[in-house]
Amino acid sequence: MGGHPPAPRQHRPDDRPPPRPGVQHQGPPGALMSDSEQRRLALEKKRERYVWYYLGYFLFGIHIVAFVMIYAVTHAK
Repeated sequence: MGGHPPAPRQHRPDDRPPPRPGVQHQGPPGALMSDSEQRRLALEKKRERYVWYYLGYFLFGIHIVAFVMIYAVTHAK
């Protein structure tokens, strides 16, 4: 108690760091994309949605199996 006051905080500069090499960045907002690029992005989004659906169904199924196994073990004679 009665120690020194805390050091003032250092704030980060407002400018953003340059993008890392190898990372794909989207163009500026409002930039026009080619038709093939739009189709590729739509297909990628659709496939990603399917992956999440499959993951959800898999996890749901694992829980159902676990509950059935718990029921079988607790009700065994």
